[in-house]
Amino acid sequence: MAVVLVAGGTGFIGSRIVRRLAADGHRVIVMSRDPGRARGKVPEGVEIRAGDTTDEASLGPALAGAEVVVNTVQFPNHPVENPRRGYTYIRVDGEGTVRLVGAARRAGVQRFIYLSGAGTREGQTKPWFIAKLMAEKAIRESGIPYTIFRPSWVYGPEDRSLNKFATFARMLPFVPVIGSGRTRVQPLYVGDLAEAVAASLRTESAINQIYEIGGPQEVTMDEIIRTMLRVMGRRKPLLHSPAWLMKLAAWPLQFLPAPPLSPGSVDFVLMEEPVDNTLVLRDLGLTLTSLEQGLSYLR
Repeated sequence: MAVVLVAGGTGFIGSRIVRRLAADGHRVIVMSRDPGRARGKVPEGVEIRAGDTTDEASLGPALAGAEVVVNTVQFPNHPVENPRRGYTYIRVDGEGTVRLVGAARRAGVQRFIYLSGAGTREGQTKPWFIAKLMAEKAIRESGIPYTIFRPSWVYGPEDRSLNKFATFARMLPFVPVIGSGRTRVQPLYVGDLAEAVAASLRTESAINQIYEIGGPQEVTMDEIIRTMLRVMGRRKPLLHSPAWLMKLAAWPLQFLPAPPLSPGSVDFVLMEEPVDNTLVLRDLGLTLTSLEQGLSYLR
């Protein structure tokens, strides 16, 4: 078993990975900007260290003794950027990962696992892709054996995306949907992503590999919400708002101290990036969770 440091280990995805790695017997360390608040969010026996990918000086002490680094860091209220507070894709996903990779190399880390994003490839122009490519390039050129995952839309009991629709279904006479509802995605259950990370640590063929990973079904947003409503035992109409109108409405909101929406986040929500699971299923032996099964926590 390895000493594994999880950056972002108190977040939605990171906390699930922490629990999965601890269950496998790894010695898990969570790196957090706020160790005091992190204590109640991690399992018993997990060590917490102060560290921030935007503060290079904090990374050396945080990584001391770590053999593996898993980077799951996202900025708060993702995907809505907040430049005033430094919460941008470039600063957190891009430059933050570059700093973490440099610190990992200096600390003698033997493996680096990174959660990138579906659709990351050369030629993409959106800021989230530019940042993810910056991060991937730093990892590939670091000399540290790596595994990179490019997950599609990840959902689960603690996510702040799909669960918003569940809240709308409970509170409103309809469920609002941005755009036509025909955007196609492959929603990935968070437990499956955590299992993939755990499996990559015991699979030699996963070293220096980049894996696309998404759910087993390619479905539209309308189909996702209707599945959610069926699981919840509710019947509500869907109310679609044109993307251009939502971007127009979001424009002034982005200047608030804590913006709830931005034009860029509308683009992010409407992104279509299908993934091919062939390689990850072959190498890691995963069984992917169906959407209805994954949403069973809403019953």
